[in-house]
Amino acid sequence: MSEQKIEPMEEEMNVYRVQGFSCANCAGKFERNVKDIPGVEDAKVNFGASKISVYGETTVEELEKAGAFENLKVVPEKSSEEPGEEKKEQEDKVPFYKKHSTLLYSVLFIAFGFLSMSVNGNDNIVTALLFITSMIVGGLSLFKTGLQNLVRLEFDMRTLMTIAVIGGVIIGEWAEVAIVVILFALSEALERFSMDRARQSISSLMDIAPKDALVRRNGQEIKVHVNDIEIGDIMLVKPGQKIAMDGIIVNGYSAINQAAITGESVPVEKTVEDEVFAGTLNEEGLLEVKITKLVEDTTISKIIHLVEEAQGERAPAQAFVDKFAKYYTPIIMIIAALVAVAPPLFFDGSWETWIYQGLAVLVVGCPCALVISTPISIVSAIGNAAKKGILVKGGVYLEEIGGLKAIAFDKTGTLTKGVPVVTDYSVIEDQTDEQGLLSIITALEYRSGHPLASAIMNKADSDNISYSDILVEDFSSITGKGIMGKINGKMYYIGNPKLFKELSVSNFSKAIEQDVATLQKQGKTVMVAGTEDKIEAIIAVADEVRQSSKEVIQKLHQAGIQKTVMLTGDNHSTANAIGEHVGVTDVQSELLPQDKLDVIKQLKSEHNHVAMVGDGVNDAPALAASTVGIAMGGAGTDTALETADVALMGDDLRKLPFTVKLSRKTLNIIKGNIAFAIAIKFIALLLVIPGWLTLWIAILSDMGATLLVALNGLRLMRVKDK
Repeated sequence: MSEQKIEPMEEEMNVYRVQGFSCANCAGKFERNVKDIPGVEDAKVNFGASKISVYGETTVEELEKAGAFENLKVVPEKSSEEPGEEKKEQEDKVPFYKKHSTLLYSVLFIAFGFLSMSVNGNDNIVTALLFITSMIVGGLSLFKTGLQNLVRLEFDMRTLMTIAVIGGVIIGEWAEVAIVVILFALSEALERFSMDRARQSISSLMDIAPKDALVRRNGQEIKVHVNDIEIGDIMLVKPGQKIAMDGIIVNGYSAINQAAITGESVPVEKTVEDEVFAGTLNEEGLLEVKITKLVEDTTISKIIHLVEEAQGERAPAQAFVDKFAKYYTPIIMIIAALVAVAPPLFFDGSWETWIYQGLAVLVVGCPCALVISTPISIVSAIGNAAKKGILVKGGVYLEEIGGLKAIAFDKTGTLTKGVPVVTDYSVIEDQTDEQGLLSIITALEYRSGHPLASAIMNKADSDNISYSDILVEDFSSITGKGIMGKINGKMYYIGNPKLFKELSVSNFSKAIEQDVATLQKQGKTVMVAGTEDKIEAIIAVADEVRQSSKEVIQKLHQAGIQKTVMLTGDNHSTANAIGEHVGVTDVQSELLPQDKLDVIKQLKSEHNHVAMVGDGVNDAPALAASTVGIAMGGAGTDTALETADVALMGDDLRKLPFTVKLSRKTLNIIKGNIAFAIAIKFIALLLVIPGWLTLWIAILSDMGATLLVALNGLRLMRVKDK
């Protein structure tokens, strides 16, 4: 009778946050241990988000015991406590070099070891003790796990390294073994550091929305924690405050900067019956908002959940050497044992000669060249990229970029500058004093506080037009339409075209209407200025496209990127105008964060390798779900930078084509290094057949291969960006 798999029930699932994962193997082992707890039906670890979902009944104490790792702490997800929060805050303040002081001590001991070798020789007891001390200090955790794996016959990279160290110590190659131990310890420390930085993206997302809000209950205004706010509560949001919960405006009018959620380039005017989101900024008026969602259901909460899920879906990339080690290690052990034992037992060979040959095989099997082939290439490439303002958070991402087939771009702050500017200013009548009128318009906007006012003031400042000394009387805001104020006894109006239609000005002609429509089709926000009698000027404001965007898209297409897609929350006409200008192959507009994530998933199903370039919180789920998430630095939010795998510092999109070029060069060198290292070992092993393999040949083949792959990897530091 076939076994039936019992699907875990949804209501039995509990999610816990975990602190203490240092590597993917640790997370996998923790998951297996939790599955063995009585009462647990199933468990799934999300290594990226540092969480575990448990199906069944268990306790926090049982989970922590199942971890079997030092300093592992488990806390229910819905708990207000953060795992090891105080300790984590203290650790975050400790510099990287102090956290890994044992690695520095290990380097110090190895330096003294080389000094002793030059004075006393390699066989001197002081030399040996110094190198062995370096190995123990730098590789204690490696040896613990490696020896445990040997006992359990579990072969992975740590097992391979442990066997190599034991073999190297047996034949007295202290220096070489000590260097390998240090390189391995350094790579593990960097992996842990990278994962901790990546996980901070979740906590930074959680800090976007306020933790409490001002709520009116029973005629009183009280401050309430967001967890205690109920649907139907009335929340009061003052100008300059962030909105704490999703809801609908029941009283008030304001401009809301909601770039954090929708990515819109310009703050949106909101009035009664309009929806507002948690984490967005109220820039102008006092708002009364009726709560429509609980804190766990808000848009920002969904974004956090999407980021965590996307991180969980990304399987840890297994380097070729790690996979190869599963077969390579036992094969080397078997070959070494056969070489040492078979000839004396079956062919009357000399035990001394063939044990020597077996030890030489272990030296040949020492994975120095293999271990260093990938890291040194990655470090060289990442160092080169860093000098040119490109922050790559790990070798796997650098490798993935080389295989990209499609790249999606957020519009605001990525293909555009993310700052509204005046693009058009024209007066209706030729005899009008352009500068004088602009000073009047700016004087009014200076008092309005409207989000677009800064663009007009910046233009006046750049044109050296004075406006602060102009006296404005009877200034007032016309809700949803514009502003008005009296200057030199004349009432001036600035607002949308509808305002002047209602004023029934004499010169609102079809020509003016056509000019307004043309500017709007170009994706610009149009304002009209004038008096009660006539329109005097038209002003257009837009999020300006970066000068480099068109050139970058062209270079990417020339480099073989098949598809470039622009994603934006803006309307179709604005998006299409900008997309056509920069030259992307596809435009997707009026998107919310969930929609952007869906587009990325669709692109991945079509092209397998997809990058997402963005700068805002609204891009976080798409950045996390893409093969490689690329964030714009400078203007980019902290969350985007933390969530992304690559950051283009200084807001320079022109660095992207160079990143693709560097990645492809890195891939080629890594493949060449691995092939060369394996080939050298294979040729050296063939020398066992006639009995020609000696320790000197073994050492020379291993060290020679190591040196050559290192020099080849260092070539990546010289790759140019032209």
